[in-house]
Amino acid sequence: MIIEKGEKVHVVYRRLLENEVRRHFMGEIVESNGSIARIDGFVSIFDSTTNKFTKKSEKRTTIIDLAESGYIANILPNYVIIDDLQYVLNQNKKLVLTDGKTFSLDINEFGNFR
Repeated sequence: MIIEKGEKVHVVYRRLLENEVRRHFMGEIVESNGSIARIDGFVSIFDSTTNKFTKKSEKRTTIIDLAESGYIANILPNYVIIDDLQYVLNQNKKLVLTDGKTFSLDINEFGNFR
């Protein structure tokens, strides 16, 4: 099995059109079958008026086929607490996902503010 229950992921939804909402999901795998995963976590939506991602406060459950070309999935370390994750701009003005402690994921391979 490539994805296992208990693993934590950060998923970027690829946009098909320029004006589509920029959406990310971060959470923990609660069930998986092949590359299809049921994930409990949080949605973050890009707010173009503030140029920031806003993490929705309510926890959600989503089902995603992580092998589909519409997603970019990153496996997060097990020690990361999903509730603590937030987006910040580092000193180089690069967008980083961090828990504010030891974990940091530079997601600029997708471009600034993505």
